[in-house]
Amino acid sequence: MKLFRAALLATALALPLSSVAAIAATPADALVVAQNIDDIVALDPAQAYEFTSGELNTNVYDRLVGYEAEDTTVLAPGLATEWTADDAAKTITFTLRDAKFASGNPVRPEDVAFSFSRVIKLNLTPAFILAQLGWTADNIDSMVTIDGNTITVKYEGDFSSAFVLNVLASRPASIVDEVLVMANETDGDMGNAWLNTHSAGSGPFVMSDYRPAEIVRLTANENYFRGAPAMKSVIIRHVAEAATQQLLLTSGDVDIAKNLTPDQISGLSTDAIKVETYPQAAVHFLSFNQKEESLTPPAVWEAARYLVDYDGMTQSFLKGQMEVHQAFWPKGFPGSYDETPYTYDVEKAKQILADAGVQTPIDVTLDVINATPFTDMAQSLQATFAEAGINFDILPGTGAQVITKYRERTHQGMLLYWGPDFMDPHSNAKAFAYNSDNSDDNYTATTTWRNAWAVPDELNKAVTAALAEPDQAKRNQMYMDIQKQAQEDSPIVIMFQAALTIAMANNVEGYVNGATSDFVYYRLVTK
Repeated sequence: MKLFRAALLATALALPLSSVAAIAATPADALVVAQNIDDIVALDPAQAYEFTSGELNTNVYDRLVGYEAEDTTVLAPGLATEWTADDAAKTITFTLRDAKFASGNPVRPEDVAFSFSRVIKLNLTPAFILAQLGWTADNIDSMVTIDGNTITVKYEGDFSSAFVLNVLASRPASIVDEVLVMANETDGDMGNAWLNTHSAGSGPFVMSDYRPAEIVRLTANENYFRGAPAMKSVIIRHVAEAATQQLLLTSGDVDIAKNLTPDQISGLSTDAIKVETYPQAAVHFLSFNQKEESLTPPAVWEAARYLVDYDGMTQSFLKGQMEVHQAFWPKGFPGSYDETPYTYDVEKAKQILADAGVQTPIDVTLDVINATPFTDMAQSLQATFAEAGINFDILPGTGAQVITKYRERTHQGMLLYWGPDFMDPHSNAKAFAYNSDNSDDNYTATTTWRNAWAVPDELNKAVTAALAEPDQAKRNQMYMDIQKQAQEDSPIVIMFQAALTIAMANNVEGYVNGATSDFVYYRLVTK
């Protein structure tokens, strides 16, 4: 079989793109995807915090409420059929629908309470999202209570129930099968190790196979309350190289290629392939660790904003993949700040450094994911920053390696991207403009803490005030003001907002790719 596959690929390489699509075809009831999935660190929804992990969680787990495939802009019922909010009492009461987990076990109110409690008690990376509601390991059992077929969620904090619903639509609020999970508990880990290679959800698919940096296989859940998906399996193959993804797509070995370059997209001449573009919520940024003394002067941060060749990148190798955006909340969402005051200006950057007495050259290591287009972006930054005496030594690594290093605060410069944890501007405001405790032992899943930036108290207070503001129009303006301040004075240089262009076989219909990886849905796909 290996010899046959090698021969097939060699033959495909020798054929024009318009001919190879007829060579092979994937099964009619299976969707095969070529994708770079080496960013996965964890799959347990109580721990998963990577982009690919979010996509997988969405397809195997349900939440009480969520943004569904039919319309990713509207908060809709999930495992809850309805809910009643009492802002004065700071409670929301949910009525649970009649549903089953993929295991066949019924979805019970007890599973909801267990799922929320488990996230808080394990206290892994995404736990802070639910902890925002004032939940702790000591009080969680009284904050989420059961009465017959209803679950009442209490929260503490100066925010509205709309914010709480967005939190409960997020990844760590996924509902897991308590009976199945606890049957696989090891050494008091509440099933964490097992859930990082298996699934225990009620969603449209079951994760039936996971081999890191190789393959993920999802199998249709015949018990799914909305009906079993048409695709009996979704196979996601780890293919890091864009050229290989292109070959697999044009030869018919995969149905979807997710990481093609703009040149490859424009070169797809076969009638058997179509291209779809999906606006994304992810923002791409360059950041400087404030543990590195040479990177602490604000003049370095300001000069950096004039050393990015924004137009040069978006008009060449990033064309169709990104647009210039220089604030932390993505364009197209309420509360976004869309002004782009910075342009590539080496002389201005030099003057800023000189006026502040900053000595150059400055040598900086730059960590970057070793895949397209990140390495291309890093090389562009290396060339333009060198013009002002800031020399980047590029350190490529897998997505997991780069993200782990970032979380440990052991980098100097970092080229990375960030998507909202939930669809509320506070999600990114907390990540980019809030850090009230910068100590090493206060691990926080924000870019501010990871770059060891002790955010000024004034900005911390502004973020807290915006969260509490009940008037939505006023609240949006407050977030715009926060973005403007962070844009002007921060060691985090936001450069672009992503646009995802995906190539797929013409017979694929119903694929949904929303603004974040948590909004990627396979359950409506047909072929």
